[in-house]
Formats: sequence, structure tokens, C-alpha cells
Amino acid sequence: MKFNPLDWKEKSHANFEGAWHEGPSVVTQPGEDRKYPRLRYKRAQAHPIFETINRLREIYLAMGFDESENPVIVEESDIYRQFGPEAMAVLDRVFYLGGLPRPNVGIARKQLDEINEILQSHKSPLVHGHPAPEEEGGHNEPFQPMTRETEERLRETLHAYKKSEIDGDELTFELAKVLGVDDGIVVHILDAVFPEFKSLVPESSKSTLRSHMTSGWFMTLGSIWEKTPLPIRLFSVDRCFRREQAEGPTRLMTYHSASCVVAGEDVTIEDGKAVSEALLSAFGYEDFRFQPDEKRSKYYMPDSQTEVYAKHPVHGWVEVATFGMYSPSALGEYGIGVPVMNLGLGVERLAMIAYNANDVRQLSYPQFFPRPLTDRETARAVHLKEEPVTVEGKALALAIAQVAAANATAQGPCSFEVWDGTLFGTHVKVTVEETEANAKLCGPACSNEIFVHEGNIFGVPDAEKWKAVRTEGVPTGISYLDASSALAAAEIEQAARCGKGTLVQVKMAKHPSDINLKIEEYAMRAITDNKKKIDVRGPVFLAVKSVLTE
Repeated sequence: MKFNPLDWKEKSHANFEGAWHEGPSVVTQPGEDRKYPRLRYKRAQAHPIFETINRLREIYLAMGFDESENPVIVEESDIYRQFGPEAMAVLDRVFYLGGLPRPNVGIARKQLDEINEILQSHKSPLVHGHPAPEEEGGHNEPFQPMTRETEERLRETLHAYKKSEIDGDELTFELAKVLGVDDGIVVHILDAVFPEFKSLVPESSKSTLRSHMTSGWFMTLGSIWEKTPLPIRLFSVDRCFRREQAEGPTRLMTYHSASCVVAGEDVTIEDGKAVSEALLSAFGYEDFRFQPDEKRSKYYMPDSQTEVYAKHPVHGWVEVATFGMYSPSALGEYGIGVPVMNLGLGVERLAMIAYNANDVRQLSYPQFFPRPLTDRETARAVHLKEEPVTVEGKALALAIAQVAAANATAQGPCSFEVWDGTLFGTHVKVTVEETEANAKLCGPACSNEIFVHEGNIFGVPDAEKWKAVRTEGVPTGISYLDASSALAAAEIEQAARCGKGTLVQVKMAKHPSDINLKIEEYAMRAITDNKKKIDVRGPVFLAVKSVLTE
């Protein structure tokens, strides 16, 4: 079920433990048709980045490259080994890993007394909504403070946490076992009694997140090159992390690199060109070029670093890959004694070309850049609010619409029989009527139909003024008369179930609900966010009456 996240945020801040225990209350119990195995999930839409990754993996495998997984965490010392004197410049763009130090939590008498007070406050007739023992025929036992043995076990547990013998995500569970209480109470104790946990400041280590797949290739090749037949052909498609000053249309702080290496005695720069062409041509792109890379990274041999460009319809020539021959100086740091060609391809940039995207941020994270709904998607979001559920009721709705349409211009007072039959075992007679003199049976808006045009939802008649909406827009297939007839049939059906007759009147329409329309919330949000409008105003004035007969 839906719930108000602000209410739960306030509940959590006021009483975290209580809110946590109430959490299951927002889950709707499934009906039989929503239980497995009747509940099924069908194939859905793939993310463009990961679809590109899957294609690249298949292409690499078809080219004879074995898949590898390289280390994501790289020590600072490895950056110096690989980049030499330019390591400091490279480290300026890497993310260092940090963590919270383990606090030295002391437990004096003051802390023990505070813990006892919290434990005593939770010794109540109702704990987390469960029946009190006395309600079950028993009696509440008086609160007993922690014993010396419990206090010592508490100290030992916190000391074990300080020495990393207990992981952080296990601390709450272990303390709950020592105190013999619910772990929600332990969370309260940690928050109220030990401010040391709140005041911790992260400390950086010498470990970094991989900024180039190259960092992992040196480690991998250093371990296998003498133990594997040459040439070695490996690829890896995985994330890299780069501390950019700012993200932009073609640059992210975390991106995917489709990287490969070819290692062997006869490997040259020509292998890089051949691999580049094979990869790009497999995507259907032959409009690419190679040019020397002016950056000249020191882990590549001089004059071997080469950029690969592919044509983008918006950005023009976009760099999608770089290849080069690893420097023997860098290879020597890892004991690698054969030439190595390395190629790195930016998955996101290649995906931009494949999906004709203008901004890599929108392509990677579409949830943060919601696109406008198409008119057809908006039309799918327009439904009837009420509909009859029985076969007879559906036939009644159709009969109401047909009779009303056929006699729409009849002058009142007038009445036309629509139905004479049984609903839910009750014999019912239904008529469409107009009781006022000089008024027509149906208002002029009854013939209006719902269209979606340029993101707007309109209820329009078949008139020259609305020709553009009706010819260029997307029809929902719902008219005011259809919607109103369905509403009348649904209410007559419900009245018959209760053994009653009823009068259903649809008068002046101002809002979708006035003519029995329901628009999905996501479509309403899109209409509001994009400053579109809904206009279904119009005089409907349809009256349908049901009476019980013998």
C-alpha cells in the first residue's frame, strides 16, 4: 500500500525502535492471485549501458578473448609503480578509500546506569505491540538491573568490536544477545548512551578506487604471464572511478571501461588497430579514425598511445577508446617480460552513439532526468474510474450509451427504457430520462471524446475548432457518454446487489472524476511537471434511473 514517507520519517526520528517495528504495517497482504506461483514476472526493458556491456562481452568472446576480473581496489604504491614520476598527477584524480575508526568505548558507572534506565523504560505492559504477559494470564516481573556478569560481558563485547573481532554490522546483534533484549532497544542505547559513535570522523587509507583498468591489468598479467600459453588475450568490462572536477555531457565520475590486453612476443601497435576495428565494426560503425594521443601517459611506450574516435550525430567526433603498448619500465615493475598492447573503450560513450543520446548523464541515470511521456503513453494512463463487474452490468452500460445516443436530442420531459432484466438476482428496470421541459435528453458534451495532444488531455467534440486535436492527437477511445454510462451501470449494479433502485446523474463536468475518468498518478505528475493541462469541461446532463420490479 502507499504510505506517507514524511510521517514515517518523523516517526523514525521520534522513536526509531517503534517505527522499525511498525514497518510491516505498510505491506499489503497479497490476494491469492498475487501469490506465487500465480505471481509471475515477465521480461522487461534493459538499461542501455548494460545492454551495451552485454554486446561488448559477446563481441570480445567471439574475438577469442577470455574474460577476466581485475582488482577494483588499488594501493597507492601500485600507482607509483605504474605511472612513475607522473603518479602524483594521476593520484589527484583518484578516490582514496576511508573508513571510520573503531571507537574506544568506555563503560563507567554512569553509562551502566543510563543503560539500566533505558532497559527499565522498555519494561512495560505492551512491548512493540505484543500482548503483555499479564494479559496472557501471567504477571509482569519487576525490572532487574544488569548483573555484574552482564556488565562484564558488555565490556568484553565492546572491546572485541574495538579490536575488529566483531564487525560493525554485527555489533547490535551481539549486544542484544548480551542484554537479552530486542535489537531495536540496543539501537536506542547506542544512540543515547554512546555519543562516541556519532562523533567519529572518517580516516583515509592508502587504498584507492581503480581509476584506469590498466591498474588491474598489471597485477593480473604479473601473476599469469609465465604460467599461460602466449599470446594472452584477456578482456574485462567493469567500473572505474575518476574524481572529475565536474560531470558533463560526455564525462562521469564513475564509468564503465571495456578494456582488453594482448600479451605476447610478437604483439605490436597494429594489434590495437585491429582490435579497435573489430569492436567498432561489430556495432555497425565504420566511420572511425586513429590519431596520436597528446596526453602521452608514462605507462605507455613513447608515441604508441592512440585515440580512437567514432562519429556522433550531435557531438561530432567523440573519443571512445584509447590503445597503446605498455612501457617495459612499467611492465618490469611487475616482472612482465613480453610486449603488451592495452585498449580501453568507454562503454558510456559508445552507448551514446548506439542510442543517439545527447548526454551521458541522462543515458546512465534516466531516473534523474525523467523524459516527457509520449501522447500514446499518456493515453494509456487514462481509465474509467468505475465500471460494472458482471456480464449483465457491462451489457447495461452499452445499452445506456446506445439508447442515450439515439435519443440525445429528444426534448424533455421524456423517458426511454434501456433495460429490463436481472442483476444479482434482482429484477431491475432501467430508463434514461429528462424531467425538465425544453431540455434535451443529453447535454451537448455527451458526444465529446478524450484525446491526448502534445501532452495535454482534452475532451473535445467533432468540430472544426478541434480538428488538429482529433487528427494529430491520440484517442483514448473513451467518450463522455461511454464513461457516464459505465458509471451509471456500476452504481445501478451495486444498488441491485443491495436490493434497491437508484438515480445516477452526471451534470456539468469540470474535472476528470466528474465524468468517471481516472488518470494514473505518473501521468498527472508528467502533466504538472511539464506545465501541460487537462480540460474536460462541458455540460453532460445525463440521468439514468433504475427501479425494482416484481
